[in-house]
Amino acid sequence: MNWHRIRKRVHLACFLIFLALPFLNIVRFDIPRQRFYFAGQELWISEFGIVFFSLMFLMFLVVVSSVFYGRVYCGYLCPQMIFSEASLALESRLRRLITRRFIAWKPAARAWAVRILFYGAVGIASVFLAFIFISYFVEPRDLLHRLLSFDIRTAGGISGAVVTLITFFDFTLLRQRFCTTACPYGYLQGMLSDGKTLLVHYRDPQKECIECKKCVRVCPMGIDIRNSPFQIECIHCAECIDACDEILARLKKPGLIHYTWGEKGPLTAQQPQPWDGKRIIVLLVLAFYACGLMVAMATRRPMLARIQPERATLYHLGSDGRVYNTFRYTLANRSSKPTKVGFSVRALPGAMLSLDSEVVIGAGESRSGQFEISVPAGGRREMVTHFAIVTTASGQSAEASPMTFIAPTEKK
Repeated sequence: MNWHRIRKRVHLACFLIFLALPFLNIVRFDIPRQRFYFAGQELWISEFGIVFFSLMFLMFLVVVSSVFYGRVYCGYLCPQMIFSEASLALESRLRRLITRRFIAWKPAARAWAVRILFYGAVGIASVFLAFIFISYFVEPRDLLHRLLSFDIRTAGGISGAVVTLITFFDFTLLRQRFCTTACPYGYLQGMLSDGKTLLVHYRDPQKECIECKKCVRVCPMGIDIRNSPFQIECIHCAECIDACDEILARLKKPGLIHYTWGEKGPLTAQQPQPWDGKRIIVLLVLAFYACGLMVAMATRRPMLARIQPERATLYHLGSDGRVYNTFRYTLANRSSKPTKVGFSVRALPGAMLSLDSEVVIGAGESRSGQFEISVPAGGRREMVTHFAIVTTASGQSAEASPMTFIAPTEKK
């Protein structure tokens, strides 16, 4: 099995997903509008339950992958590793291209040509990738307008410029050094792994190693896997597995480096993932947050209506002889379509609303206002009457808000 080919296909898929997520609103924070997009749903920051379960589910998904598969995220899914390897591959191809096409040039001239072309390509890529990254936090069309106008005054423009510079220096100077110096995931994985976690392990009980050291030359982290499977630099990319299999296949021998379930466990090809109580617990926790997220999404109401009485004045008598109470409403349309909201009164005989028609709320908009409810003055004796104001919105069931109506008591 050619792990290098599989890994590069996964890298391409991850890159395409990285490009698509902010435009499809699958996972995105819109900081200026205070919105959180998850699975195509537009969530308000105030919807703490859904945001909490979403983030906890994603966090425990990383935990589960670390417990089961160790550093596979680093080698196959990590954006830092994907882009670092891409920049190294680009620099290597440019060097070979310049050397082949301009063999008559002096080495110093060829080196300068490679450097200029590489920095130019990385500069363009840095602007593009910074735009995609900031699109996770700023609406893409708004961000494109800022980019085309060379905006470096607002928070979005400044953030884009800073991320562009960081990306450029990362691709040209830092690269895999980030994995061994600043990235906390490698240290976290060391705490989460156990004797059954996936490893890239060198096993040579028969002492058949021919010391070709190709496994060292192809390692993107520059380590010797023969020293230990627990080196913090090892990202489980399996490049050394391919290299060993290729060399020893010429001698008609099996490779000496494998994916194994733990240092002393079986090869992955011989046995599926071992199970124990720890793995069951982390999967149950992941399932709990997944179920909580599904319940929170299923019970979410696209239209949020809040109604409360205005008690600065308890009531007032109108010229028509009716008793009036004032109420305030706040409507928030959390859906992607305009919605009509209607109000009605329940359990208050003779009641009339001052609203003549439905209130139309645009997608993602909020609106506040007030209205009055009146009842005939003569037919009441209680000072406080309990009733309900019912709000109806297209696409969801009616919602009743308990209220009280205050009126003067009738004199006997």
